[in-house]
Amino acid sequence: MSFRILFVTSTIAEARVLEKLRGFRKGDGTYMSDNVEIRVLISGVGCIPTVWAVKHWIARNRRPDLVINAGIAGSFNSEIGIGSVVMPVADCFADSGIEDGDNFLTLSEAGLAGADEFPFINGYLHADSGYVKKFEKVLTPVTAITVNTASGSVPTIDKLLRKYNPDIETMEGAAFFYICIREYLPFLAVRAVSNIVEPRNKENWDITLALANLSEKLNEIILTF
Repeated sequence: MSFRILFVTSTIAEARVLEKLRGFRKGDGTYMSDNVEIRVLISGVGCIPTVWAVKHWIARNRRPDLVINAGIAGSFNSEIGIGSVVMPVADCFADSGIEDGDNFLTLSEAGLAGADEFPFINGYLHADSGYVKKFEKVLTPVTAITVNTASGSVPTIDKLLRKYNPDIETMEGAAFFYICIREYLPFLAVRAVSNIVEPRNKENWDITLALANLSEKLNEIILTF
């Protein structure tokens, strides 16, 4: 029986990283080898489309053995440069909270949610420990934040760094963690850095390099199954 993977990504361009999988046959929304079956789910950008798409898919299909979320990310960490491929191991909804003058309070800090209320631990969502351990020598573990608006100004970047000290930023990661933990789905997140988080300047981005490196790293990962 094949090992079944649900591959979740937000855009068609990110989904195409699977086209270079070695030893796989491409079907209609699937990739097949002798040992692995991959079903592709393009959720759309952002938290709400991601949660809806994954929930809708698992309600109508046989549960996968593993769910992988892959795509691009922005890096706050100078040691994680453009083209780096990393494994988010902790994530949070960084802009979900309350502004109190110049201060920002998370929902738990404001008393509206418990910091350790399932599925959170100290305000964070944590990756599947089994897969973190399996791939920690292949992928650099990082702390991520998830935002509804991609950061592109000095005040916003400074605020996020002071509050969370994150390595990377995405627009879907925490939502993916949340739905997988709540549904007890084994999961893995893989992100390739396309840009440094800075005042927005797309001339400094390299999405092509990020996606090429993501494709190579996914080959290395998926061939272990």
